Amino acid sequence: MSNNFKPESLMMTYGYKPELSEGAIKCPIFQTSTFVFKTAEEGKAFFEVAYGLREKEQDEQLGLIYSRINNPNLEILENRLSLWDDADDTAVFESGMAAISTVLLEFLKPGDLILYSSPTYGGTDHFIQHFLPTIGVDFAFFHPDDSKEDIREIIKKTGKSEKLAMIYIETPANPTNTLIDIQMCRALADEFSTDENPTYLCVDNTYMGPVWSSPLKLGADLVVYSATKYIGGHSDLIAGAVMAKADLMQRVKVLRTFLGNMVSPHTAWLLLRSLETLKVRMDKQSLNAQEVAKHLSLHPKIEKVHYLGLIPEGTPEHEVYKRQYTSPGAMISFDIKGGEKSAFKFLNQLKLIKLAVSLGSTESLAQHPATMTHCGLDPEQRERMGVTENLVRVSIGVEDAKDIIWDIDQALEKV
Repeated sequence: MSNNFKPESLMMTYGYKPELSEGAIKCPIFQTSTFVFKTAEEGKAFFEVAYGLREKEQDEQLGLIYSRINNPNLEILENRLSLWDDADDTAVFESGMAAISTVLLEFLKPGDLILYSSPTYGGTDHFIQHFLPTIGVDFAFFHPDDSKEDIREIIKKTGKSEKLAMIYIETPANPTNTLIDIQMCRALADEFSTDENPTYLCVDNTYMGPVWSSPLKLGADLVVYSATKYIGGHSDLIAGAVMAKADLMQRVKVLRTFLGNMVSPHTAWLLLRSLETLKVRMDKQSLNAQEVAKHLSLHPKIEKVHYLGLIPEGTPEHEVYKRQYTSPGAMISFDIKGGEKSAFKFLNQLKLIKLAVSLGSTESLAQHPATMTHCGLDPEQRERMGVTENLVRVSIGVEDAKDIIWDIDQALEKV
């Protein structure tokens, strides 16, 4: 008798053999820089695969070489993360930006064009707009409310449609929760892709993954995460992850070897701990957020609540939401009446919710995107995105929902 266990059931055991670690029920921290080869021939074989000099043979495993290349904590973590997205392989990095920048550097070359969705995370936006042009990569962007025809026209107007190497999207968009149709972007990528110049689709799934959405199943080639957020989930580590099919992950991992930007054994061990409660935490956060969003939508001092669970049924956006996500998530943005002064007054009066950037952690966090995470953007661009002076973003944690609502209400009373 056998059973296909769900990912949440495998997070405690998958990829780890207690007999190789003195019977320890939990994977130890392998705090070592290097590993001993049995023979010189074995060392040669390991390096050939690690450096991309040859493909792995059937059933061949990449042996342990050096913790910049691989480590038991890193390998077990990557095996378990792959289960959530049904990916062939995963690469974990020392930060979300390390994961994103490595993907962009590997799949973009001088003369290429990248099209990305706006708004996107401020660090990603800066890297695309300010660093990539220094190495000869051009960019263009589109907004979530642009149609497929609008986006196609944006690509053509660049004069480099034959050089479109990547479509990069973040959905739901940070911080407005606006949605982008992944399948529509897949169709556009296929339209401009050629055998000589393939167009890859990369999705930042940090807001909704890996529990509530699986972009690879919807047509994405690569999925990136800030693993600091829900995957880590305790505001005590920095990490990133990339998931894809085996051939693309081989390229990503080879470049990671030479950039040296993988996580440490200790960070990998902390992430293994966090994966055990990932679904439990995210389910609780989403249930809390649904209660909070409903309450906010009825509050007289709130102009509008941006939350997936409040998208009107029967609209095109709701159709995309139901197709791409299994939950409305735990990220809420809302417009407070009165502008920046009112937003700051609200944030300064919070008692339970912490005033801090980041998201997806056990504690609820609130921040002001226009002057914090998105302050580096041009004011007109911020306005076009909907990142206004009265917009507040809240990441809902695992506290009691009624306590979160009480804290929001008492802070709004002061506005």
